[in-house]
Amino acid sequence: MAAAPRSFSAAEVRSRCAEGACLVRCRRRLYDLSGFVRLHPGGEQLLRRRAGTDVSRALDGPPHRHSANARRWLEQYYVGEMESGDDSGAAAAARAEGNLSCSPQDLVDWQKPLLWQVGYLGEKYDEWVHQPVDRPIRLFHSDILEYLSKTAWYVVFIVWAPVVLYLSWVSYTSLAQGNTRLFSSFTTEYSIPVHKYYFPFIFLLGMFLWSLLEYLIHRFVFHMKPPASNYYLITLHFLLHGQHHKSPFDSSRLVFPPVPASLVMGFFYGILKLMLPEVLGLSVFVGGLCGYVIYDMMHYYLHYGSPKKGTYLYGLKAYHVKHHFEHQKSGFGISTRFWDHPFRTLIPEETFEKED
Repeated sequence: MAAAPRSFSAAEVRSRCAEGACLVRCRRRLYDLSGFVRLHPGGEQLLRRRAGTDVSRALDGPPHRHSANARRWLEQYYVGEMESGDDSGAAAAARAEGNLSCSPQDLVDWQKPLLWQVGYLGEKYDEWVHQPVDRPIRLFHSDILEYLSKTAWYVVFIVWAPVVLYLSWVSYTSLAQGNTRLFSSFTTEYSIPVHKYYFPFIFLLGMFLWSLLEYLIHRFVFHMKPPASNYYLITLHFLLHGQHHKSPFDSSRLVFPPVPASLVMGFFYGILKLMLPEVLGLSVFVGGLCGYVIYDMMHYYLHYGSPKKGTYLYGLKAYHVKHHFEHQKSGFGISTRFWDHPFRTLIPEETFEKED
């Protein structure tokens, strides 16, 4: 039999908030958001100002009605009940709130690696994977594979930034030799020389093409809906991206591990090498590689950073969190929202929370 929830007095809540904790209540249910304040898309100060208060109206809106996933997320921080008074109606409402918000019994065993379990969820997988939780994920039985599947954010910069600098130097010095011409494989009379001064523009073209590739991969690969009857496609989807949607604040799984990333990059470099003169293809590739590094750094920051209100990153963080919690079929741009416009997958502006 489950233990009765702990009771908190109003004085105890005020005391803990004065010491820096961020306790909020929804009617009589009490939640400790101290570990979540920096991750909140509306900003840390928004939650800090509401510490010790009833957030029921803020959850219901206006200006922003929180999604069912956000309410389930809140229940993970439940710590107890406010001491009862003569407000029996509020107590009944609080119990109803708890019953509505709490997730049903989980469909997987979190004490075991998840990768080999999710394929058995079948038609329940899509709904389950889009109900985020705040807990770490273990994928593999093997400690070695598990270690290789995790990556700290700074590893991406340490590994790839020197590669970007080196390949940029190789590309520029190769172009400076004056031997690179566009269309030379088709005609010598009308081929176009590519000077070293063009390198910055080719580099930027590579970054631009990466932003499109980022959008297409996110939308059509990471957000494919695997057939409910296909164990292997469900498992692959969870390995590629489903794990991130299930546990969006698992800090060890927010950037792409260097080993599989190098295989993907090698594939795209091979395509560019077939389509363009070698030096020109390398110049486009290194711009795309720089775009990837910026994307991965930005993705981590959108989950763990606390950007200042009104900045570009503040809006982008709110946009990306909306994608995770409410609009999984739109908002596929991460480092930029640009491609969501022509592809008509932009999340409506009216759904975003306005700070009061």
